[in-house]
Amino acid sequence: MKKKGKAIIFSAPSGSGKTTLVNKLIQEFPRIQFSVSATTRRPRVGETDGKEYYFFTEEEFKESIDKDRFIEWEEVYNQGFYGTLKTEVDAIWEKEKVVIFDVDVKGGRKLKEYFQEDAISVFVKVPSIEVLYSRLLKRGTENEEEIQKRLAKATYEMTFEKYFDLVIINSSIEIAFEECKRQLQDFIKS
Repeated sequence: MKKKGKAIIFSAPSGSGKTTLVNKLIQEFPRIQFSVSATTRRPRVGETDGKEYYFFTEEEFKESIDKDRFIEWEEVYNQGFYGTLKTEVDAIWEKEKVVIFDVDVKGGRKLKEYFQEDAISVFVKVPSIEVLYSRLLKRGTENEEEIQKRLAKATYEMTFEKYFDLVIINSSIEIAFEECKRQLQDFIKS
């Protein structure tokens, strides 16, 4: 893979609003394109291969690891493998677009390490664990036990904020989005 473009890396604990912010930035700046990750987890209802994820079998994923097709990858306990394909980033850069990632904090650190000055890394956080609990409860996608596991993981992930170039506190999605635009527009346009 030949480095030849720019990257914006968004990471955050689940429920912090990073995906919403990434989607709003893509709508605001036509020069940004989302990097679709590969995974071995099963598609959820409504997910399409190549749009939300590239869905691999575990064998296909491991073969891709062996053939050095990933910039970064990780095995997430009980959820399978996730990774960033070099060909995905190359295809985006071929169009002279800025690639944007929506990844977990470990993936975010690995991507920043890989792209270095060609990337800006953004950590999105909620004002408190209590606010995060409320957001996860409102989503209604997990039971109490699953929410508690996410909160424990989020508490750990919050310790990673010091490794990111920007920290955006999402107390309101509108305010957080305006802050993202203000902080990222020069990087996107240059």
